[in-house]
Amino acid sequence: MSLSTLGSGSLILDIETVPDRELWSPPAVDGAGAPTERERAFPPLYACRPIVIGLIWLDDGLSCRRIGILGEDKPEADAMADLADFVARVKPLIVTWNGRSFDLPVLALRALRHGVDFSWYYRGIGYRYRFSEDGHLDLGDVISDFGAARMTSLDGAARLIGLPGKLGIDGSQVEGLFQAGEMDALRRYCLSDVAQTTFVLLRYRLVTRDISLDTYRRAAEGLLEALRADGRFGPLLDGIDRQMLLLPHAREPPAPTRSTAAAPASPEPPPLDARPEGEAGNGGSAPDGSAPTGSAPTGSTDLPEETPPDLLPELPPEPFPES
Repeated sequence: MSLSTLGSGSLILDIETVPDRELWSPPAVDGAGAPTERERAFPPLYACRPIVIGLIWLDDGLSCRRIGILGEDKPEADAMADLADFVARVKPLIVTWNGRSFDLPVLALRALRHGVDFSWYYRGIGYRYRFSEDGHLDLGDVISDFGAARMTSLDGAARLIGLPGKLGIDGSQVEGLFQAGEMDALRRYCLSDVAQTTFVLLRYRLVTRDISLDTYRRAAEGLLEALRADGRFGPLLDGIDRQMLLLPHAREPPAPTRSTAAAPASPEPPPLDARPEGEAGNGGSAPDGSAPTGSAPTGSTDLPEETPPDLLPELPPEPFPES
């Protein structure tokens, strides 16, 4: 069963950003030296500069194909070009947590700055449409019923299903770590969020019954094994509650059964000569011999067959550049 509309797997994405000081500077502190409310505010989206783009690529069977940092040690524009090239060729379902409000708009704005080809986003199928899972699935937005409920954090959603959530670093520390040159710590932090978003995706597929309980367990076990083999997820793996994550005691709901009882027979219409005077059936005549009012027109009333949707040509799922 393909869970991606275009059949090219799922690309789980998360970015880490720092303020672009060429475009924005934080307001001055107040007279006492304490940060003002504006000082604590997050930079505007146009001034958020991506420094890490973390990805996990699942195939259509939910097996992990790749884990990595896109464009590692490359300039921002080159890393974004690598992402644009991969998505344009492979056309995966992009999966994020709050990516419709942050990650993708930030990338789109930075594409404007650098003139990066972002046609996959603006001209691709479904990547910008909120109320569809074609192209982009923002798990935070979907689970909050598109804003009807307050969106929970990825940290909260992760802990809900047996994951550790944030592990000693949060978004407020990213700029400080970047200034200190702690890029390895930032990459691990980003990949931890990507991995936990991927587990939330699998659980979402389970509760929507896009996949069975057995398929969920196989996919989650496979992802755990891929994370162990990668070597960058030790703290995350140590903090997992496997009982809560893998649901070993849960049972598949029974398949619905169809009723074998015979449906009641439809009553036979009365014969024409038994109908009240003046009432005519289809094709009958009114008392004056004229055609009955409201009778169906003669000739074919068949509707034209629907034209099947055009299918995009199949593209080879080439891996994104090595990290």
